[in-house]
Amino acid sequence: MNDIRRRTLLGGAAAAGLSGSVLAGCGDGDDGDKPEGRKKGEKISLTFWTWVPGIEKAVALWNEKHPEVQVKVEKVSPVDGAQYAKMHAAIKAGNPPDLGQIEYPNVPGFLLDNGLLDLAEHGVKESESKFTGWQWKQSVFEDSVFAVPQASGPMGLFVRKDLFDKWKIDVPQTWDAYEAAARKMRDEGAYIETFAPTNGNRFAGYAWQAGAQWFRIKGDTWTVTLDDGPTRKVADYWEHLVREKLVLTEPDRQNAWYKHIQTGKITAWLGASWGDALLVGNAPKTKGKWRVAPLPQWKKGGNVHVNWGGSTTAVFKKTEYPEDAREFAVWLNSDPESVQLLIKGGAGWPAAKEGWEPSDTESARDFFGGQHYSEVFAAADKAVDTSWQWGPQMDTVYQRLGDAFTDAVSDKGTSFREVLKKVQRQTVEDLKGKGLKVSSG
Repeated sequence: MNDIRRRTLLGGAAAAGLSGSVLAGCGDGDDGDKPEGRKKGEKISLTFWTWVPGIEKAVALWNEKHPEVQVKVEKVSPVDGAQYAKMHAAIKAGNPPDLGQIEYPNVPGFLLDNGLLDLAEHGVKESESKFTGWQWKQSVFEDSVFAVPQASGPMGLFVRKDLFDKWKIDVPQTWDAYEAAARKMRDEGAYIETFAPTNGNRFAGYAWQAGAQWFRIKGDTWTVTLDDGPTRKVADYWEHLVREKLVLTEPDRQNAWYKHIQTGKITAWLGASWGDALLVGNAPKTKGKWRVAPLPQWKKGGNVHVNWGGSTTAVFKKTEYPEDAREFAVWLNSDPESVQLLIKGGAGWPAAKEGWEPSDTESARDFFGGQHYSEVFAAADKAVDTSWQWGPQMDTVYQRLGDAFTDAVSDKGTSFREVLKKVQRQTVEDLKGKGLKVSSG
């Protein structure tokens, strides 16, 4: 495929604006040779790359029920994006697995490789009603569907209720109240939280909740606005807390952070539904002292929520058995028995509409003082702002945000707004370097 044709296709192929017809003829040049699929009675094997804990039990159940279509799990490392580097390399080499675990923000990046199968061409839309609407839409671009949703991570506020009560500090319901609580915590020698400069994923969640729109596509042109008004508001807010020394600036979910969680030096965490296991596993002596509250709101009485994490089961375009791969992806993430096994394994907040109850996810109710904390996340899941759209190369965006925020935290002469401007420029340049049509919003 010549370079001009590639650039034209990529202009609309990274996310919304992409369709099966757009992709036709792009890639390795053999798209016209469609696989015949499995013949009746033929026994086949599908390979599935994933890192999800405990997923082997769900796959084993499938294999037991589907003797003709056996799925082989191959674990890949999720450390520093190693799983995606391996997948992209396999696509370029022409030997990807049949299926892969891909997080929501990373799906558009794989479309740049033309590496994913458009499942809409293989009947997946008939299964749409099985899944939560907003999670389903995470991988839908125009008429194409490039992955089946598995789970998400609706955000909430984990708090050391015993310390909040001891120091007579109200659990904050707004971001203004959050700052006030942070000041009172400092008076007691503790911190409410850490602004983790390298955690671009969580910062994206803050911006998402504030109404940011980092990526948009119209026709064949991407518009990038990482420094839009809502994101500047979020950056200003957290810079104020950092400069006033109301929060720490160490990475979350690292050794020092876990120690502070254990000792009560940090008394709250803006986390996701999957965070209960992290606290249980790393601060066992604080059992019974934690509670979960809704995410603070920008407006009193507001109900705007967001997601941190979550992933899909995608089918790679090179698979010889698209129908069977699609059937497995849907079954894995919607069959009641499979969903229960995924919950027990710790896969995340299920995308399936049926076959589970929020209380099924409460593996640590005693740790949270008997609270039915899943109710907080269930309410958040229903109020996720669905207007947010991920763009290409989110891993690179996160890395650039992390590097720039780290520099800004140690250099008071660099504002957080300057971080946004810098990463905005870099992202536009990155996408243009991929042959995309890009404008700066």
